[in-house]
Amino acid sequence: MSAPTSNPTSGGRAPAAGVRFDTPETGATSPGDQGFDALAAWELNPKVALRPEPFGALLYHFGTRKLSFLKNLTVVGIVQSLADHDSAEAALASAGITPAQRPLYVQALTTLADSGMITRRAA
Repeated sequence: MSAPTSNPTSGGRAPAAGVRFDTPETGATSPGDQGFDALAAWELNPKVALRPEPFGALLYHFGTRKLSFLKNLTVVGIVQSLADHDSAEAALASAGITPAQRPLYVQALTTLADSGMITRRAA
């Protein structure tokens, strides 16, 4: 498994651990106000389309019209596998994420949750 390839930068964008947002804020309330909990069950938001690309993937949210780029194939795999696991923590373990790598991937998932790209699964 590879480690995330980008570092956070300033300028109003949130590129945490291979996640880059290139669209301006729409003024809508954040769908991720629920907070990210790695022990909870998560899934790709049903309003989000994921399109694999050679660099990673494009995520498009049909509700907010937000476009996101995942520039890390491991993050793409984790996002795609979230629905198959009881928790985000289980998805990270299944992807072979080490304890040293875990904070970067949790940060990426937190960013995706805060933007509404992934949502908690109903119990």
